[in-house]
Order: sequence, then structure tokens, then C-alpha cells
Amino acid sequence: MTAITSLKDQVSPEEWQLRVDLAAAYRLVALYGWDDLVFTHISARVPGPEHHFLINPYGMMFEEITASSLVKIDLNGEKVEDSPYPVNPAGFTIHSAIHEAREDAHCVMHTHSLNGVAVSAQRDGVLALSQQATLILASLGYHDYEGIALNDDEKPRLVANLADNTFLMLRNHGLLTVGNNPADAFLAMYIFEATCMIQVRALAGNRELTPIDPTIVDGVKEAARIVTKGMFGGLAWPGLLRKLDRQNPGYGVCQQRCRVH
Repeated sequence: MTAITSLKDQVSPEEWQLRVDLAAAYRLVALYGWDDLVFTHISARVPGPEHHFLINPYGMMFEEITASSLVKIDLNGEKVEDSPYPVNPAGFTIHSAIHEAREDAHCVMHTHSLNGVAVSAQRDGVLALSQQATLILASLGYHDYEGIALNDDEKPRLVANLADNTFLMLRNHGLLTVGNNPADAFLAMYIFEATCMIQVRALAGNRELTPIDPTIVDGVKEAARIVTKGMFGGLAWPGLLRKLDRQNPGYGVCQQRCRVH
């Protein structure tokens, strides 16, 4: 068992703030029930000229992650500074491909949520059944399943399928969002997951469905910008942090009880 020590005084203020926000994103994913034990990732690029990223210590539950426990890695998934915690380089294949190709994708969030995987297994993918779905359909790519993401050969196809979209459905696998920061990536995932949940429930109702006119999707991006006042995730993020502080505090500090094998 290795105790977690604080890194607050060992990193730049910008990196520390990113660590706090990313740790919060991990805990919020757990709070909303989208985690898959320890088997998915949220990665975020560290400010600066190096292509270094923060990611979860492999084996730590999302609800346990703190700002100081996050591990700094390079595009190959290798640790670039001392850390007592292991990482899962194989699991970073998807993330590294997107970070390398998309300068604007500072945060990449990937989940194996039950609703997300269920819809990813449906041939027609996301259906225009809800307001949430229109937001997804305005910026959605699909990537066919090629097995557990271990091979670098898959990266070009993954990047091409994502293109310049915010949302990517990994068929038979799960959901992925990108954002300029953890707040944006989280809100995108919240909408993506809600879309999938609504679709699963609507299809289970065994009644004729009313699809949304495809032309409505065309104006959705601008409408979303207006609704969120151009802030997107930043509008909801302070409230989400307050919610997290009430239900699972400590993500921004090191507590002696936080340990990892």
C-alpha cells in the first residue's frame, strides 16, 4: 500500500487546477454511474509545449481519485515523472490517437456505460428521438469495433471517424467525447449518455415513435451556444463541483485514507 502525497507545491498552478478539475470529472463519472470499475479513462493535456497528459492510476476506483494521484504520461502512455502508481498503456491507445491528431481535444473522456454500449450495439446508432439526440447528431462520428484497443494500426481509422466532431460512438464498445477542458468533455458525455438512456427506454416502450425532423439538427450547434451562453461545460461545472463537494469531497486534496496498491 502506497500513501498519496500532495503534489500541489510541486507543479505549476495551471497544472494543479487541471488536476483538480480532472479528478472531479473522474468522481462525477462515478457519481452518475458511468464508470466501469477501473477500466476506462479520462485524459487531459497538461499546459505547456510538451505533449504530456494526466490519467488515472490503474487500479484506483474513479470515486477515489485525487488531484495528486493522477499520473503524468506521454503520447505513448509512459510515465514521464516519478509516480508510485501504475498506468495502463494499452488503454491509452484511443486517447493518444485523438490527442495527437486534435489540438483542440485537451480532454478526452471514454465510458463503457450500459446505456451507451446498448445503443452502440444497435445498427442504426443514435436516433433522432429527443432534444438531447439532436445535439449529438449535430457532431457525431462512428467507429467500428476492432477488438480491445491495443494496436496502433487502429489509430488512423479512429481519428478519421472522429474527424472534427465532439462525439464518437465506438460500436459495440461505448461512448467518447472530447472537449477543451474536463468541464466541456463531461457535459458532452452527460448529454450523450442521456441520449442513449432515452433511446433505450423509448425503444423498450413498444410504441410507435415520433422522430425529429432532420432539418432541425442543422441549427442545433448555434442554439446550444446560445443556451449555454458560449460557456458550454463551464456553465454547469461550478454547480457540479458543489454537488460533488456535498457527496464525495476530497478530490482536490490528499487524504491519508486514499491509498493504492
